[in-house]
Amino acid sequence: MFHVLVADSISNDGLAPLLEAENIRIYRKDQNSSFATEKIDALLVRSATQVNFDLLNELPNLKVIARAGVGVDNIDVAAATKKGIVVINAPDGNTISTAEHTFAMIASLVRYIPQANLNVKNAQWDRKKFVGTELFGKTLGIVGFGRIGSEIAKRAKAFQMKIAVYDPFLTDARAQKLDVASLSLEEVMQKADIITVHTPLTKETRGLFNESNMQLLKPGVFLVNCARGGIIDEDALLHYLNTGHVAGAALDVFEIEPPTKTELIQHKNVIATPHLGASTKEAQYNVAYQVSEDVMAFLNGQSVTTSINLPTIPKEILNKIKPFFQLGKTVGSMVSQSSSSPVEEITVTYAGKITEWETSIITKSVLAGFLQQRVDQTVNEVNASTIAKDRGINYGEKHQNESFGYSNLLQVHAKGKRDDILIRATFMEGYGARIVHMNGFDIDYAPKGNLLYVQHLDRPGVIGQLGNIFGKHETNIATMHVGRILQGGKAIMMLSVDKPLVKELLDEILLIPDISSALTLEL
Repeated sequence: MFHVLVADSISNDGLAPLLEAENIRIYRKDQNSSFATEKIDALLVRSATQVNFDLLNELPNLKVIARAGVGVDNIDVAAATKKGIVVINAPDGNTISTAEHTFAMIASLVRYIPQANLNVKNAQWDRKKFVGTELFGKTLGIVGFGRIGSEIAKRAKAFQMKIAVYDPFLTDARAQKLDVASLSLEEVMQKADIITVHTPLTKETRGLFNESNMQLLKPGVFLVNCARGGIIDEDALLHYLNTGHVAGAALDVFEIEPPTKTELIQHKNVIATPHLGASTKEAQYNVAYQVSEDVMAFLNGQSVTTSINLPTIPKEILNKIKPFFQLGKTVGSMVSQSSSSPVEEITVTYAGKITEWETSIITKSVLAGFLQQRVDQTVNEVNASTIAKDRGINYGEKHQNESFGYSNLLQVHAKGKRDDILIRATFMEGYGARIVHMNGFDIDYAPKGNLLYVQHLDRPGVIGQLGNIFGKHETNIATMHVGRILQGGKAIMMLSVDKPLVKELLDEILLIPDISSALTLEL
């Protein structure tokens, strides 16, 4: 008999798979069920319960934590992983709910429905104050074209809108299949009448819309954010609302929740909701039912598709390939961060003793590392292949005899619209993971921490100029590795530094005449 604790409010309909199972007993905290903490095998939560280190210590037999929703911000995933506890979520359950809420916000925004509603409730009838804008024929800019962005595009087409998409990882084939225009961010900002954002919140997307680039927006544009607070800089948004450059904004998410910037919330052309994207009966049921099924499957020894922290493969296999499993994820992340254009094909090649092992799981770890930088959901080796397929990315693996002198070799080759990236890596006992080749250059460095990848000409003084800039910005270089083919020709440098690099430092590096590019990598 397995014992499952439901810590937050979840309907019996959502818990049906567990309630109907003969070998599972449910305890509900909201109904004051009595239970022995040492017997609990599984914990189900929404967002209210904080699953921290202390709570995990109170549940010594815990095997799996299920979040009935997408985000796992309330779960200490690192602590759970350290204790060998699987964490699962429901990444697809609220897609339709969020897409519909976004479109409702768009329609309400351009027709001033909330303001007009309040006007009538206040016994007024100011029809001339609320002359709206039709959606027909307008250009909808969608920034981030994952699951939710795609669903919004379908709804916009029903209103006969034009769709302009900015997603740096959207392939031409997928854009053509979905009949949308794939543009740069600047082009979307200049052409779209309405813009809605649907990217994950990362260091690249934080402040994606900011004081500097929002001047490029089409005058009179409407902005919508039902994704993550912080993608649109709130101070910059308020400024452009006050100038009239932005005609209105619809916000479901904020940098701080509940929001503290009352001037923005109270602005006459802003409509706001309290993070309601997933708040429908159907979405709440879907996410609960999905995680209930996965918890039941996991407890019964079956594989699950939504584990976000542990690979669902036998331990004896994992222990053998674990170093290359982790290396694959790292190299995938490096390829993703190094590519500035959509990638259409990824080939993972193995050589040496590793070809005698199970390599398909390593290939999927490469995909997971690559995709995690690019999509708005958790990616692991279980769902990576499905997400790659949905994104129009072909992938495959090969075994070859040529190992370039290494006992084990992992090679990842990514082909894209503009980029062609090839990285070779190995793992050596006592030395750990090493990158041994990048884009035609032999090199040798450890892929970890804050790195700076520099492409330059092999000429005297380049390294000295680089060092001076780092000294000026009080940033220490921990290691430096150089690769070249011919003296005086093209070369690369990989530097590891003690702290993240600031934009001003990178801008100065790019002013050095013999340096053609400088890219930061965070591993």
